[in-house]
Amino acid sequence: LALSSLSNTLAVNNSGRWWGIINVASSTNLLTDSKNVQLVLDPSLQLLSRKQRKLIRQNPGILHSVSSGLQTAIKECKWQFRNRRWNCPTSQGPNIFGKIVNRGCRETAFIFAITSAGVTHSVARSCSEGSIESCTCDYRRRGPGGPDWHWGGCSDNIDFGRLFGREFVDSSEKGRDLRFLSWAPQTPSPFQTVFSEMRQECKCHGMSGSCTVRTCWMRLPTFRAVGDVLKDRFDGASRVIYGNKGSNRASRVELHHLEPENPAHKPPSPHDLVYFEKSPNFCTYSGKTGTAGTAGRFCNSSSPGLDGCELLCCGRGYRTRTQRVTERCNCTFHWCCHVSCLNCTNTQVLHECL
Repeated sequence: LALSSLSNTLAVNNSGRWWGIINVASSTNLLTDSKNVQLVLDPSLQLLSRKQRKLIRQNPGILHSVSSGLQTAIKECKWQFRNRRWNCPTSQGPNIFGKIVNRGCRETAFIFAITSAGVTHSVARSCSEGSIESCTCDYRRRGPGGPDWHWGGCSDNIDFGRLFGREFVDSSEKGRDLRFLSWAPQTPSPFQTVFSEMRQECKCHGMSGSCTVRTCWMRLPTFRAVGDVLKDRFDGASRVIYGNKGSNRASRVELHHLEPENPAHKPPSPHDLVYFEKSPNFCTYSGKTGTAGTAGRFCNSSSPGLDGCELLCCGRGYRTRTQRVTERCNCTFHWCCHVSCLNCTNTQVLHECL
């Protein structure tokens, strides 16, 4: 699916280098950011759709925000599933999430939901920070003030972020097949709840920080909070079938035809993630499904949970080894300005799945 190549094209790796960016410009792959820095998309990767390029050009400065949002989503996905058999593996190939995005399982639904949420969150923040020329602060999110505070700050523009995120991600999906429907109905419903719970932040004014008067605005919750909500939606995802028998395609107006696979179950709500097929076996390597298996993964021998060696290693057993790790410790700050530390060596016991 196009979103996987989109993530690979725009994401930034840990070393700060752009994945999929080269220095040779052409008329078809040249983009310019808000600082008139030319960014060139690697033609060896699947490029953005024509509509996505148009959206980026219409919103100068948004390219970095989209890239940052996608990278944040990838990191959050890995954190949320760090102790699961499927731990959101990625690669630097053309399909960053691998073959899993070609399926209609619950992991696919989570990938699309978290990446769409990442773009929305990042763009909304960037609007309030003034780094996107086509949007600004959201001054409509104001309520009645108080005796010692008033509205006047710059609230995150969640409405612009949500509209752009949906249009940008949707434009990469040309089809309306069952895999697309596994996440399209939920954009942006799964994280709309937590996005609607924007928190009030204030800045104090007064002599010596007395805070006699405060200026307040509305801020989005942290993306970790968004990830936690989506992870809960993943755990409670509903398996559905498309009610229009004999067809595997649908338009947005037909989304109400999604029905629970088990007639005894209640229909999924607009806030639920849905999926159409069972997840592949993540225990062992499979080139067909693109799963790496859990061999070599570290597990917790004392945990009865999903991170425990029995479950994570799928009953194959594990090997135990020790390693000595040297870390900085007992650090002391000396005025001004030097920090001195000791080197402490500890022995760690590691358990590795067979």
